Amino acid sequence: MLKALTDTYLRSLKPPASGRTELADQSCPGLEFRITKAGARSWSYRYRAPVSGKLSRVTIGPYPEVTLAEARERANDYRKGVSQGEHPSEAKRRARREAPGRTFKVLADRYLEEYARRNKRSADADERNLKLHILPRWGERDYAEIRRRDAIELIEAIIADGKPVLANRLQSLVSVVFSFAVDSDLLDANPCSRLKKRGEEGIGDRVLNDPEIRLFWRRVMESPLAPETGLGLRFALLTGARPGEVGGVNRKEFEHLDHPARALWNIPGERTKNGRPHIVPLEPMALEIAKQLVSVASHSYSTAMRRMAERMTGADHPAVKSWKADPPTPHDLRRTFRTRLPQLGVAADIRDRLMNHISGDVGTKHYDRYSYLSEKRAALALWEGSLRTILEAQP
Repeated sequence: MLKALTDTYLRSLKPPASGRTELADQSCPGLEFRITKAGARSWSYRYRAPVSGKLSRVTIGPYPEVTLAEARERANDYRKGVSQGEHPSEAKRRARREAPGRTFKVLADRYLEEYARRNKRSADADERNLKLHILPRWGERDYAEIRRRDAIELIEAIIADGKPVLANRLQSLVSVVFSFAVDSDLLDANPCSRLKKRGEEGIGDRVLNDPEIRLFWRRVMESPLAPETGLGLRFALLTGARPGEVGGVNRKEFEHLDHPARALWNIPGERTKNGRPHIVPLEPMALEIAKQLVSVASHSYSTAMRRMAERMTGADHPAVKSWKADPPTPHDLRRTFRTRLPQLGVAADIRDRLMNHISGDVGTKHYDRYSYLSEKRAALALWEGSLRTILEAQP
């Protein structure tokens, strides 16, 4: 049936009672839309094969993952190829035979080189997650043969392992890799398109109490943790910075370390989550650590916190008991920092600025260029004073 296809019409189209309905696009010769009894919607291109003249069909992809405009563009490309003697369905079969050059590992390498390293601050994290969790399962598979069910199976395995947050991160990464493949004309459609996140993520609420802070401060510098890792985690608690920001610190980011009243940590925008530079005044305890701190990969902080929990002894101690019952993560240090600030009387806007959470109103976003350094330094002095009191208290 010849029809003037529009997205509005295609979305409203009901599945047939039996079999399938096929519609030819009036605006694009050869392009066909198919909807089955089960509601599956897809595109294909019909053509006369060169030489034999036999009527053939080549699949374009599912709808709406492949939009009407994209389907027309690909159909026009196929039609041009047929006019030049190409056989689209034969070309697809040939591509499958050449699968060694079409493995998911090849695609992942191209994604990292051509997209992630050029556009994402999290490129290293993407590479690490690909190597640890995705390539062992999919590395040698033809990426064109990976289906939606394969992605669901991979994600569900991670969820079953008790890691719903990681599962969601991997799902997003896989989807981005396949979107890159579509944009690079390596695939017709992204099998993860519109796939809802399957891992249930709770809102973090873990905050260290006073005994746990004392326990953390002591144990984080003990073997088997490396001293620089312990210093980095202490620095995270003192400054409220994200573990990744501490892990990637460069000594060039520290300013005026020989002048305590002016000492700063200037985190460039390319290393912050929101892309905004973040200036952190350094009070005495943080300043002392800054003078010793060296760059450490951020993922080692998570490993360090986990090892602390695994090796912790003294089960009768309340702090040890609560720590092992609910082991905190590096990010919980940042949450602890943020939770303690209002208890010290720090104003809400200063608390947000210490976290590098800037208000989205026009006045603040575009016109307020005041640094708030003195206010932030005063707030951090209060926090250091409170922390010293906690650390000096009797266990």
